Amino acid sequence: MRKSLLVLLLWAPFAMALLPAPGQRLDQSTQQAIQRFLLHNRILDTALDLDNAPYIVAAESGRVLGAHGERVHARGILDASQPDYGIFRRGKVYTDPDTQEVLGINADDIGTARFVMAGDLTTLVVQRVTQEVRPGDRLLRSPAPVEPMNLQTPDSAPFIQGHIIDIPKGVTQIGVLDAVTLNKGRRDGLVEGQRLTVIKAGASVRDTLAGGLVKLPDEPAGTLLVFRTYEKLSYALLLSASRPLAVMDRFETADQAQ
Repeated sequence: MRKSLLVLLLWAPFAMALLPAPGQRLDQSTQQAIQRFLLHNRILDTALDLDNAPYIVAAESGRVLGAHGERVHARGILDASQPDYGIFRRGKVYTDPDTQEVLGINADDIGTARFVMAGDLTTLVVQRVTQEVRPGDRLLRSPAPVEPMNLQTPDSAPFIQGHIIDIPKGVTQIGVLDAVTLNKGRRDGLVEGQRLTVIKAGASVRDTLAGGLVKLPDEPAGTLLVFRTYEKLSYALLLSASRPLAVMDRFETADQAQ
């Protein structure tokens, strides 16, 4: 814990420098962090978005697995005018921590493939892989790109509060420039470019004089920037933090003029 606090304190001056004034563009390192994340991460609003997508049948010559540079064969409707496709596999299902409503599906990034030719089966060549391609892996078109340099903080926003429900890169503590998944999305009023304040719950401590436990006040502990919204979920980047943050920490709409 002491080590993580020391690292956080050393990061603090740089973290605060990442916060652009309203109307200013994000600095280069923040833009790059968003672009790198979106290359490998994607959410689907419903399981049907994945289940109805074209899928890999087999690799070249009927082999089961496909690797970088190898041809694979797919079934489903693929558009030759959109030659590049992402290869995805069903990942974790996100549910709301308060209502248990299913909010979306994480599509695990397997790689990318490029359209070669159509036939009874469509042939593609694998261009990038994070792991071996398997039969049943799904092919999805690239979503509309996010241009980090054009993200604008809205002048006003409705009050929204929710929770950080995941850290996609699989760590337990959230660091500056880490992306997180939020349990609120477009239907709740979140927009890309919006800032949110992370609220750390106060600890319960023992009152040594009066006896019993007393809860310390909740405190602002960081700033998030929403950079990709879905119907019920969003991705946000941690721009600053004054203490260690984790999954299930609460957030609420920040003062956009800060």
